[in-house]
Amino acid sequence: MTISFDNSWVRDLPGTFLPVRPAPAPAPRLLVLNRALACEMGLDPVALEAGAADLFSGNRLPEGAEPVAQAYAGHQFGGFSPQLGDGRALLMGEVLAPDGRRWDIHLKGSGRTPFSRGGDGKAAVGPMLREYLMGEAMAALGIPTTRALAVVATGAPVLREVELPGAVLARVAASHIRVGTFQFFAARGDQAQLRRLADYTIARHFPEVAGAENPYVALFDHVIGRQARLIAQWMGVGFIHGVMNTDNMALSGETIDYGPCAFMEGYAPGTVFSSIDHGGRYAYGNQPLILGWNLARLAEALLPLFDADQDRAVDIANGLLEGIAARYRAEWVAVMRGKLGLAGAEESDGALADDLLAAMEGSGSGQGADWTLTFRRLAGAVGGEAGGIAPLFADATALRAWLPRWQARLAPDAADRIRAANPAVIPRNHKVEEALDAATMGDMAPFGALLAAVSEPFVEREAYMLPAPQGLGRHVTYCGT
Repeated sequence: MTISFDNSWVRDLPGTFLPVRPAPAPAPRLLVLNRALACEMGLDPVALEAGAADLFSGNRLPEGAEPVAQAYAGHQFGGFSPQLGDGRALLMGEVLAPDGRRWDIHLKGSGRTPFSRGGDGKAAVGPMLREYLMGEAMAALGIPTTRALAVVATGAPVLREVELPGAVLARVAASHIRVGTFQFFAARGDQAQLRRLADYTIARHFPEVAGAENPYVALFDHVIGRQARLIAQWMGVGFIHGVMNTDNMALSGETIDYGPCAFMEGYAPGTVFSSIDHGGRYAYGNQPLILGWNLARLAEALLPLFDADQDRAVDIANGLLEGIAARYRAEWVAVMRGKLGLAGAEESDGALADDLLAAMEGSGSGQGADWTLTFRRLAGAVGGEAGGIAPLFADATALRAWLPRWQARLAPDAADRIRAANPAVIPRNHKVEEALDAATMGDMAPFGALLAAVSEPFVEREAYMLPAPQGLGRHVTYCGT
């Protein structure tokens, strides 16, 4: 089929990428196509499916595609790498949808690039299907996210700890502009390119700030707002990104790079799923802190654009950075008001939410009350009956003391509000692993069933609502590289 590309990144930002061709796939086979997303993008899903295996494996580049590997830097687990870049991915091009939205089409697992740093540039079926699944789950929950248009098996193996079937993911995003993209040019002292990148970002994502007295300060202020809202939404559903490096923070405000991510089940702020996060840097409860840390790195990169006077620029940055905690807290309390079904807004609502979490955590040893089930079952406790929720707590004493305070704040239609704000289904870790293991062996049926369930998260499907059986042990996720 024909895809009409309009490649503004390549046209407007020379020096920010390197041309690269995807590696050929010996026997490409379409595993899954996102028909609904294709329609949103103005693409014909029937025509797209007919050529998807060759198209999204990279074997056939459509007319107008200009594949490039984008340059960026980044702090990874706190350590700065001045040059990272797309080491196993490429930007195929940009598509303008009928509604005017601009979408990047990005191939992940498409082979080596000049930024591969010794890696093979490939990806395996399991991690690419995980990214597809998680993106669709987040989108269904109303959380800004990159999404997958397709996953194609390449027919070639990739070697990790064991040999695995290879795959390419076609990722769609509002853009792939990262905090690390700005760090790349700031680290080189290239202020001209830094300014061009900022101007491009404003035009693409924040046109409303173009006329501000200082559009670059306004840009940073708006990025803070989007990121504070995003992380608050993550926290509301128990999502743990797992690798919140600065190259994994998109200025568009979308969730990007689903590597060692997972949804928390039993509430414990220290929950970590990533196999490489040995110190818990990106634990569930640390994500708001990392929000501020990453934004401070963006502020450092933008300093030359804030003011020609370095001291004045630092003062401007610090003024905005000092407000992040309060802005995040306001976003989080707003999320929790919705989850709790509260009427209006009172100053004590944050403390009310904090106290529920303290009761859910229990003694702090091991996992607490199930995050998703607790909030979902609050709908049944609106009338004062705690029988459905109390069994989730090892000791429900604190819960029972909290319930009357909560009930005094409820909206008249609280039960409906609670069910509308709290999913019944999330990608439960054991279900995700079952589906990915089956898909790796060639059986896509469990993946399809799980995808259907997480795509309608407020519909109760008992088979996908319950926590993992006892005895499965700690869940561990991997980057897939």
